[in-house]
Amino acid sequence: MRKLKLQMQISVDGYVAGPNGEMDWMVWDWDDGLMEYVSALTEPVDLILLGRKLAEGFIPAWKERSGGVSDEPEAFVRFVNETPKVVFSRTLDQSDWENATLAKGDLAEEIGKLKAASGGDIIAYGGGEFVSDLIRNGLIDEYHLFVNPAAIGGGMSIFREQSKAPLKLVSATPFECGIVALFYAPAG
Repeated sequence: MRKLKLQMQISVDGYVAGPNGEMDWMVWDWDDGLMEYVSALTEPVDLILLGRKLAEGFIPAWKERSGGVSDEPEAFVRFVNETPKVVFSRTLDQSDWENATLAKGDLAEEIGKLKAASGGDIIAYGGGEFVSDLIRNGLIDEYHLFVNPAAIGGGMSIFREQSKAPLKLVSATPFECGIVALFYAPAG
């Protein structure tokens, strides 16, 4: 069975976005060690999961970064652009994005089918509501939380009352850029 990994940036006080979706508190100048960590994390991945809200900005933004027009490592830009994506949506009828299909059915059933299919690991990048639903349904096998050196005092959390998740720390890896990568597995 395929593993579903979550990779998410988070503030020290547990938020994934500010009250109005702000992400200006995140560290974007990643050091080589963090990039190597991400490369190892994504190497076995052959499918990306996104919620519709995140997909609307994420897919076009990464497409614009292709061809060496950004500071992002080209290998990671290729990974994001070339890896097939499944976008979970209750409102869209079709995907206008290249290399992306829609999933509109029951979340647990759709994820169950994806995990049971042949292939490598699956990675979810968000958004917040989508990830909360994954957590609430117990669908995540590995949590890779990139804790940024910032407390923002409020905003969007992926760990809401209905999406509690007992976790077991597997590793904690600090990086020069100030981010600490916390790798958790579901407890029990």
